[in-house]
Amino acid sequence: MRDPKKPVARGFYILPNLFTTGSLFCGFFSIILAFKGQFDLAAWAIMIGAVLDGCDGKVARLTGTTSQFGVEYDSLADDVTFGVAPGMLAYAWQLHQFGRLGLAAAFLFCGCAALRLARFNVGVSTTSKRFFVGLPSPACACVMACFVLFMPYYPAFLEPILPGLTLVISIIVPLLMVSRVRYFSFKEFSFAKAHPYQTMVATLLVASMIFSMPRLFCFLILMVYVISGPAYTLYLRRQGKTLNPEAADAANAKDDAIAHQD
Repeated sequence: MRDPKKPVARGFYILPNLFTTGSLFCGFFSIILAFKGQFDLAAWAIMIGAVLDGCDGKVARLTGTTSQFGVEYDSLADDVTFGVAPGMLAYAWQLHQFGRLGLAAAFLFCGCAALRLARFNVGVSTTSKRFFVGLPSPACACVMACFVLFMPYYPAFLEPILPGLTLVISIIVPLLMVSRVRYFSFKEFSFAKAHPYQTMVATLLVASMIFSMPRLFCFLILMVYVISGPAYTLYLRRQGKTLNPEAADAANAKDDAIAHQD
């Protein structure tokens, strides 16, 4: 809630919000392309929107132009680009074959994205920066986009069950957004900081793979990321460690203090 003692801002920063607007346009354009049956281009529009969405926050922090307006605007844009757009893409591509069930599954993208963004906005100050609670909405949208782009690599025997696979993904992946599964946020990784030599080699290797076969490796990387959340959460449960984000914050702060003393 806004502090009533503070004056209402009458302007906003243009540069970071241009990236947010670009991401919003990519989501809108993806919906139009999905209606036209141009599913490949619709999927690429979502992917580009995810890149722009990742840039707006970094640009705002680097230029000192962060604002509450930008936070709220980004959330509204994200629900269109990573909620409505992938849902429409999935429905127009395969889910329309299931009638009302396909419509309900497509709506999960939009509904779960809105719920996740609302939960993130009210709990951002109490969750650990090292992890996301639930699958991030851009990753969820990109899973569906990459699932469409992966079409040239599907074996022939999968074609008859492709609508069923789309239905399963359209149910499981959005539900992961509103789950308590923890995903690495990679917020501590910064291009402006010094990193080990091996990190540069790994970055070049991943970039080379994506450049050579973007459809294949984007899909594989996203699948590994989606699976990593439940796997890590299961590992924590077996180790008897807490999954409470607030408790994780305290543990992380304690570890950072010990490391600083060392």
